[in-house]
Amino acid sequence: MATVIKIKNLPEGYQSIITNGTHTIVGDEPVKSKGTDLGLSPSELVLSGLAMCKVATVRFIARKNNWGIGEVRAELSQEVKRDSSGLKTNIKVAIYIEGDISQEQKDELLKEANACYIHRQIMGEWNIEHATELQQ
Repeated sequence: MATVIKIKNLPEGYQSIITNGTHTIVGDEPVKSKGTDLGLSPSELVLSGLAMCKVATVRFIARKNNWGIGEVRAELSQEVKRDSSGLKTNIKVAIYIEGDISQEQKDELLKEANACYIHRQIMGEWNIEHATELQQ
C-alpha cells in the first residue's frame, strides 16, 4: 500500500498541518525564511525520518539478537552546497547505543543502521512526478 501524506498550508508564515490520516504534526519555516518557526522545516523533517529509521533499526536488530541495550540516540547534521552540477548534500550521523554489549555487537548495530530502509531509499533512484492540480 502506498504511503499517503496530506498537507494543508495555513495563512500564517508557512505553517502546514501534515497528516497521514492517523497522526498529525506541524511544519513551518524558520523566521529568517519568513516563517513562524512553530514546526520542523522540510529539511528537518527529512533528517528526522532518516534518524528515526536508524535508531529503530538499531533497536530492532538488538531485540532480534537478544542483545541488552538501553537508550539509543542519534544526532544528524546536514550541510547543503550548490555548485554548477546542482545541490550537494552531506549528512553526518552519530549514534549512541547504551548497553552492556561488545564492540563487535555495536559495530554490527551501526552497520545495520547504515542500511536502514530510509537510508537505502534516499540513496536509491527517485522518480518524482510533476505536480498536478488536486481535485476538491
